[in-house]
Amino acid sequence: MVVCGDDGLAHRLAAELRGVYGEQVTLVVPPSERTERPPVVGRARAASAALFDRMVTAAVGRAAGAPGGGSEPAGSVRVVEAAEASETKLAEAGVERADALALVYDDDETNIRAALTARRLNPRLRLVLRLYNRRLGQHIEELLDQAATLATPAGDAAPDDASTTVLSDADTAAPALAAAAVAGTTKVVQADGLLLRAVERAPLRPGQAPPSGLITLALLSRNDPAGADGSEGNGEHGPLLLPDAAAVRDAQNRGTVVLEQVSYAGTSMPAGGGGRGIVPAFGSLFSRRLRWSLAGIVGCVAALAVALTVVTGEHPLYATYMTLLDLFAINEPALHQPLARQILQLLSGLTGLLLLPVLLAAVLEALGTFRTASALRKPPRGLGGHVVLLGLGKIGTRVLTRLRELNIPVVCVEADPEARGLATARRLRVPVVLGDVTQEGVLEAAKVHRSHALLAVTSADTTNLEAALYARSVRPDLRVVLRLYDDDFATAVYRTLRAAHPQASTRSRSVTHLAAPAFAGAMMGRQILGAIPVERRVLLFAALDVAGHPQLEDRTVGDAFQPGSWRVLALDRTPPDERREEPAAEESYEETRAGDGASGWVWDLPEGYVLQKEDRVVLAATRRGLAELLGRRSRERAGA
Repeated sequence: MVVCGDDGLAHRLAAELRGVYGEQVTLVVPPSERTERPPVVGRARAASAALFDRMVTAAVGRAAGAPGGGSEPAGSVRVVEAAEASETKLAEAGVERADALALVYDDDETNIRAALTARRLNPRLRLVLRLYNRRLGQHIEELLDQAATLATPAGDAAPDDASTTVLSDADTAAPALAAAAVAGTTKVVQADGLLLRAVERAPLRPGQAPPSGLITLALLSRNDPAGADGSEGNGEHGPLLLPDAAAVRDAQNRGTVVLEQVSYAGTSMPAGGGGRGIVPAFGSLFSRRLRWSLAGIVGCVAALAVALTVVTGEHPLYATYMTLLDLFAINEPALHQPLARQILQLLSGLTGLLLLPVLLAAVLEALGTFRTASALRKPPRGLGGHVVLLGLGKIGTRVLTRLRELNIPVVCVEADPEARGLATARRLRVPVVLGDVTQEGVLEAAKVHRSHALLAVTSADTTNLEAALYARSVRPDLRVVLRLYDDDFATAVYRTLRAAHPQASTRSRSVTHLAAPAFAGAMMGRQILGAIPVERRVLLFAALDVAGHPQLEDRTVGDAFQPGSWRVLALDRTPPDERREEPAAEESYEETRAGDGASGWVWDLPEGYVLQKEDRVVLAATRRGLAELLGRRSRERAGA
């Protein structure tokens, strides 16, 4: 396996491939990166260098001086220093003989250029690209796969493993960050129309029946006395992934993560999702005070018209017409009319005088609204219960989109007036405060004292930490979620904040820790549909063929279930020649259960169904469970 990158994701991915899958890894990094790393995304990148040092210290001693295609023991890491992934450096890294190549540079153009070069060097190479631009990524996948097919010699079969997978660490981490900021938000895995929704449920009370759900995916931690926040080293007190029925039945005072729904997910925004387009909605065109003023005047006119009808006995339409003439002062004076008619005329004239400033204010507000429709909005007065989002970079933009899809009010804070996420905030009409979050008054302008949660996702760990500490000084019980690069640092920050504020909710998340399992799984040649975090562990969803896996083939669904490792969730009954490359749910779960099940994905499999080699399944697996299922851990133990 070859990994090329310039930040913490490359380091974490190499550690994942080595430690979980037992792979031989060649890591291509910029020269002198550990001491002179350019500030690509902020000063906090230096934290990930510590992880890199720990990961390769032993491996570098073994691999020093080894040639590019030398044989290394399983699980070793070899380092190649290169300013960029040029053809020469890729050849030195052994791309011609590699199984897979991951290009995880922070720049999309660098990854695309290196992918084109690598595909030319090795048409059968499995490529995994990190791209932020999702639309471009779809075209790049098709282009590189087509290039692999055309490079196959005539008469040879198309290379099955020469696949191209485009992933985004921002898309992978954003749902987890958004879910951590909003209590009760479901964990969602979405891939080409397939939606898997899991939800955290509180421990059951005595005598309470468990609610309905498809499958229990995990048992959450107990009291967590070690303070590890659900890490793998927390022993029996940590989270239990993919428990069996006995473990679920015996679990007491433990929350659960349950697969609740499987359905088709469209791409449209919810109705309350935020006023897209050039023309603002009526609710945002005029202020609430002005709308109430207009409604009051309309009510006065209606009351005057009714009163005139009663006094004069005229038809209601005629009475309304006369009232409007009096309102605009274009009617004849009621000199010889009854006293009641004269009083109504005076009241109509007074209402007309009140109408003039209201109409003028409406015109000015409408002009101002259209003028600022393409400008950034300010947080409205009286705003509360919102999420304060710090940072509108790659991760922040994806998190903002996710929060608005959930119809959650957001106020953004960004220091860079040219940040890429400002266009998204403007399109979604989300209030933005421009300023440095470390400066006094910026978080106050974002109404942090009345907010529901603070989500700090800037590119600097110290900035996120400083903002969290200041917000906690303003409101000690505030829910805080921090994005941190180094997972060890994230754990240390979590422990400290939880000890200082035991009654408040604190979550620290490492983007590289959330994204690396999906990248590693794609390098193993299996389509990873997505991943959900379970405290500080990760549960993967993958689609694969039963053929070639003795742990699944000719076994029942119940026998194939390996507690703590993997569990079959669904079966594809579509004929092999009509299958799609990825599962796409065109029916809701309820519709699937009601149908005849002759084709498509079946999500309610009986325990006694025997898996055949022509079947294709979707399964949930831990990282080590997926490695075991793919035969990588057994190969490592055998000393291959």
